[in-house]
Amino acid sequence: MKTVIIGGTGFIGSGLVNKLRQFGHEAIAASRATGVNTITGEGLNDVFNDVKVVVDVSNSPSFEGNAAMDFFQTSTKNLLYAEAKKRVTHHVLLSIVGADRPGSGGYFQAKSAQENLIKESGIPYSILRSTQFFEFAGTIAQLGTIGQEVHVSTGLVQPIAADEVVNALMEIIIHSPLNATVEVAGPQRMRMDEFISSFLQLTNDPRYLVADKHALYFGAEIDEKSLIPGENPRIGNLNYDDWFISQHLTI
Repeated sequence: MKTVIIGGTGFIGSGLVNKLRQFGHEAIAASRATGVNTITGEGLNDVFNDVKVVVDVSNSPSFEGNAAMDFFQTSTKNLLYAEAKKRVTHHVLLSIVGADRPGSGGYFQAKSAQENLIKESGIPYSILRSTQFFEFAGTIAQLGTIGQEVHVSTGLVQPIAADEVVNALMEIIIHSPLNATVEVAGPQRMRMDEFISSFLQLTNDPRYLVADKHALYFGAEIDEKSLIPGENPRIGNLNYDDWFISQHLTI
């Protein structure tokens, strides 16, 4: 099966390309680095020749709400237009848990708008919403850093290893379109400040964590329901501490 991964040279995309190839699938990594630009449309017609499945794991270069909205809407419209011409039969999107919840920030609203474009396109689809990746703990800490303090929300999260998200995407790709939205999350529910506190401790980071329920998470104030999955999500196997030790990370 020939599959194109939009954002295929990025963090999740490269892992997905490798996984598909390991199992004998023809996987094409598409990004600006390979001559495919979803904003201008450059390269889409050529890369979609004889393709049945398109997986979009690309991300906006900015988390600012208006910029993210422009990116996701333009990119997705161009993808869907090219897919319709080439008769692609399955569009798979990696989205985020909480994208459609009231009070979410501009980035979340942009992801929700992207999902709606796909649902309304008429192309068979599957949407996988994921919770935050373990690998982004350092980014979250940096975004909350003020001097030697790390200000982090007390809202609940259920983070997951990126490899387990790749596995969930792989399972979706090899089956028929769901024409529905499903979720994947890690096995452990915790407060965001607890998650980041574990990161700081495991990396011997000297910064001091400040738990602040008003601290923003990518532009949004989160609570106990904002970022946790709904009913019957797919659940990963690794908790954060075990995953961290398995990676032998040094920061």
